Amino acid sequence: MNNYREHLFRPLPFLCRGKAVIMRLLMIPNLFLIRAAGLENLTPDGQPVLFVFNHNNAFEALLVPVFLIYRRGGQLISFVIDWMYGYLPVIGWLMEMIDPVYVYHKRSTLSFIQALRPETAHENTVDRCCKKLHAGTSIGIFPEGTRNADAHQLMKPKPGIGHIALKSGVPVIPVGIDFPQRSAKGKIPLLGRIIVRIGAPMTFHEASTDYKTTLVESHCVSSVRKRRQELAGAVSHEIMLRLAVLSGKRCPWEDPAEKKEGHDNSKKKEQLCPV
Repeated sequence: MNNYREHLFRPLPFLCRGKAVIMRLLMIPNLFLIRAAGLENLTPDGQPVLFVFNHNNAFEALLVPVFLIYRRGGQLISFVIDWMYGYLPVIGWLMEMIDPVYVYHKRSTLSFIQALRPETAHENTVDRCCKKLHAGTSIGIFPEGTRNADAHQLMKPKPGIGHIALKSGVPVIPVGIDFPQRSAKGKIPLLGRIIVRIGAPMTFHEASTDYKTTLVESHCVSSVRKRRQELAGAVSHEIMLRLAVLSGKRCPWEDPAEKKEGHDNSKKKEQLCPV
């Protein structure tokens, strides 16, 4: 009991008194349901980072963000989430506490919420995330883009994760979310104990420098865009490989670098051995 009391009353220097009380209440389920490794990688040094998670069910999407923000002393992590959650009773109010980055490409299955969907165009998600990172706010993102109930393999990431990492230049901290039930029964539970494995920060200084160079190059626009996509794709793949280890799943798709190399080799063979 003393151990639970110690965890529940950790200092929260980044939160006002009212928000600290709410955060402690939200943490109560986590004390019993979450077991974590790699907490030393969450040292709140004030520097913004990009947290990247695999995504299994809706239950974890509520508990894990609270757990990480709490363990960082209340230091904000602004999560990238679908816009419709901001309009749900209670959940929308909680979401506003983390100042989320809303994305608007999905439609709500609830007609009364879909009617509230903003019609105005929004700045793209990569730019909005980078602005927050440059302003000192950490970002949390689920690159699979949706819940993945497959107990054995990750989904291919959305392309934005590599672009955010390289354009912002901040460290990336991969966070693997796993369940004892996944390894014991081979399935993702709707509700159950959670294992959170926090990896060491990943940095991409050289690739980020190359990427930023492409942003100011004006000649041969198509080749510059292609180079930018290649850099982002390689970084996305490296992040997902680390997430695979931390989550206990695997990456079933081909490494984009190997795919490109194979494509180049086939071109060379065609040139050397024309039909």
